[in-house]
Amino acid sequence: MSEAEDGRPKNWFDRGGEAYAQFRPEYPADLASFLASLAPSYGLAVDVGCGNGQLTTQLAPHFDTVIGTDPSVDQIRNAHADDGVRYVVAAAESMPILDRSTALITAAQAAHWFDRRAFYSEVRRIAADQAVLALVSYGVMQFEPDLDARFRHFYRFEIGPYWPPERRLVDSGYADIEFPFTEVPAPPMEICKEWTLDETLGYISTWSAVRAVEAAQRTPILHSFAADLRSIWGEPTRRRRITWPVNMRLGAL
Repeated sequence: MSEAEDGRPKNWFDRGGEAYAQFRPEYPADLASFLASLAPSYGLAVDVGCGNGQLTTQLAPHFDTVIGTDPSVDQIRNAHADDGVRYVVAAAESMPILDRSTALITAAQAAHWFDRRAFYSEVRRIAADQAVLALVSYGVMQFEPDLDARFRHFYRFEIGPYWPPERRLVDSGYADIEFPFTEVPAPPMEICKEWTLDETLGYISTWSAVRAVEAAQRTPILHSFAADLRSIWGEPTRRRRITWPVNMRLGAL
């Protein structure tokens, strides 16, 4: 750990509830353009499990209306406002959306939490003719070579046991998820960021596994990793390239 302004060691993982909105990486602009190009019309898109609205707002320029739904009041409270976007507190399995009204249904980094049988039933209910369903996820972050080995050890062996079982679906790019739709091929995409050490550890602080480590009172795992990353990183304000592979399961309805 480095020092905070008062001289005490800095806790890189001490973040408030707004951290999710602050540090989560944005999807590439090409993603929203590609998904919109598959839709049969540009009337309504619904982003399910929208979180803070990362993909929701990117879809907005392509549709007359975009509705973001999420069961978390806190996520909706911190969601990005945008013209043409409306947010609703609702579960993926029961959405206040009209029957046969929606041209594009997306779920970004969220489908692994759903009761997918019930969610798919809702998708079929709200889907317009020839609508498209897109389950989007981004995989494990990838660092520059000098940082990557230490991160991989942390991710797999140190914090790995604290991930919920659903995380394995993200790690596999949703390849193992049940998907009873006619599939549409997707082009390769990635998220790319140039982040400082603080931004990087801020993002990691949003992980559910970090919360689980803290609840188990095993925080030395986190602080040891942060100290090691800091020693390899160099000047904390130096910007390092970090990428995430974007994975998609696309279905025609």
